[in-house]
Amino acid sequence: MLIKHPDDILPSEITPQGLYLRRRDFIKTGVGLMGMAAGATLLPGPAHAAPKTAPPFSTAQKSPLSTTGEELTPHHDITNYNNFYEFGTSKADPSRRGDTLQTRPWTVSIEGLVRQPKTLGIDDIIKLAPLEERIYRMRCVEGWSMVIPWVGFPLSSLLKQVEPLGSAKYVEFYTAVQPENMPGVRRRVLDWPYLEGLRLDEAMHPLTIMAVGLYGEALRNQNGAPMRLVVPWKYGFKSGKSIVKIRFTDKEPRTSWMKAGPNEYGFYSNVNPEVDHPRWSQARERRIGEILKRPTLMFNGYADQVASLYTGMNLKINF
Repeated sequence: MLIKHPDDILPSEITPQGLYLRRRDFIKTGVGLMGMAAGATLLPGPAHAAPKTAPPFSTAQKSPLSTTGEELTPHHDITNYNNFYEFGTSKADPSRRGDTLQTRPWTVSIEGLVRQPKTLGIDDIIKLAPLEERIYRMRCVEGWSMVIPWVGFPLSSLLKQVEPLGSAKYVEFYTAVQPENMPGVRRRVLDWPYLEGLRLDEAMHPLTIMAVGLYGEALRNQNGAPMRLVVPWKYGFKSGKSIVKIRFTDKEPRTSWMKAGPNEYGFYSNVNPEVDHPRWSQARERRIGEILKRPTLMFNGYADQVASLYTGMNLKINF
C-alpha cells in the first residue's frame, strides 16, 4: 500500500468530498447486484458519478478577521443564485451550465510592473499560504446580499511572490474565456475577458483574499472555480471569478463594467448607501433568505478596517 505524507499530496489528488460521502451508495449498489449473471460489470450510473469539484478544504483555520454574529447564507442559495455572465445572465444559469468549465489544468500568470513575473499552477498557488475560513458579508449592486464562509488566503501573499515595482499603483485581474465551455462569452453582453482592478493598497489589504473554497469545500464552478477574488467592502462584481491573469500597472484600469456603463459603475464601487445607482437606491438591501430589507452598511460594515484607505476622497465622485 502506498502511503503519502500530507506535504506530498497535491490538492488535486485528494478524493472529492462528495465522492467520499457517496461510498455507502456504491457499497449498497454492489450488494444489491450480487447474484446477477456472472461476469456482469458494475459501473456507477449518472446518479453516482463523481462531482466535478476539487478537493475539500474543511481543515482551514478560522480567521479572526471573520464577520461574527450573523447567520450564514445556506449553501444551496450560495451555489444556486449567482451572477456569472460567462454562463448567462439569469441567476440560475451558472449552476445549470457551469459544469462545462474546465478547471484543470489551470495556471495564473502574474506580470506587469514586477521584478519576478511568474506563471503558477493552481496547486502551487494553494500551497503558498495557509488556508483560512473567512466569513464575509457580500453585497451585490443589485440590492441583495449574503453571508459566505469563504476558504482562501490573503491576496497579498500571492502578489508578494513577484516583487511589485515602486511604480506599480494598480492591479488588474483577468478572468477565463472558454468559448466552448462558457456559452455567455459567445454573446457580447460585456467585453470579454472580464477585467476588474484594485488600487495596490486595496489589493494588499488584509481583508482582500483569493478564495479557493466555501463551506469547507472547493469552489464550485458557478462560484468562480478554481480561484476567485473576494473584496468584501466592495460590490460583488469587483470580486472577479476564475482568475487566469494578474497584472500590475501604473494606470487606473478601465474595468469591464466601467466600459459597459461608465455612469453606473465606477472604479472604486465601494458599498455606499449614500450613493444611489442611477436606476435604484442603495440605501437598503435584501439578505437572501429574508423577506424584509435591512439598511445597507457603509463599506458593507467594514468601515473600521478600510475607511482610512479613502481619507480625503469624495466618495460620491469616486463611486
